[in-house]
Amino acid sequence: MSNIVNDVVEDYIRHTLKDAEGLLKELEIYAEENSVPIVHKEVSDLLKVLLKIQKPKRILEVGCAIGYSSILFATICGEDSDIITCERNPVMIEKAKENIKRAGFEKNIKILEGDAVESLNSVEGEFDMIFLDAAKGQYKLFYDLVIDKLKVGGVLISDNILYKGMIADNNLVVRRKKTIVKRMRNYLDYICSCDYLTTSLLPMGDGVAISYKEGERGEAEDA
Repeated sequence: MSNIVNDVVEDYIRHTLKDAEGLLKELEIYAEENSVPIVHKEVSDLLKVLLKIQKPKRILEVGCAIGYSSILFATICGEDSDIITCERNPVMIEKAKENIKRAGFEKNIKILEGDAVESLNSVEGEFDMIFLDAAKGQYKLFYDLVIDKLKVGGVLISDNILYKGMIADNNLVVRRKKTIVKRMRNYLDYICSCDYLTTSLLPMGDGVAISYKEGERGEAEDA
């Protein structure tokens, strides 16, 4: 019964929210037709609200795919926004470059190509917002590479944290996904228990964690 209720609620929300327009709508259709993972519609709208509230100018994204969320960020944040995103899939990179060019954000969005760990190690400076939307089993690794680059007062958003419900319910766990599930649960336990973060977990889309950075990691651990 609960699954039926969840489906009804999800359908209601998605049909009530305003549809995307222009290139973003086109990318949503492309992603659905080609099984490309992008943020769910309701998560996309959540991101819009958060971006308008926080007004970040510098954003770091881990997981670019076809460039949908990067283009969304730039659309909301404006022409003086600076967005750095990572992607290792050559096919996705080329498609993202094409889409970013079409959107007119070539000066605002930079794609770091190749292994995310190497890319993130090379990133310099401080960010107002960080968006994790890549390999689910590597979130803690990515977190350790980026959290010190997030300014105090910045926001970390982790997408797909419920991983098709498997994180919340052992009965849904597929055997070959057990390691990913374990790692994601450990990641969520960690960010929810950090003294220097305030975190909320939301059951929308495939799950979203929103973390507000209260202080620096070293300062909180030394306190």
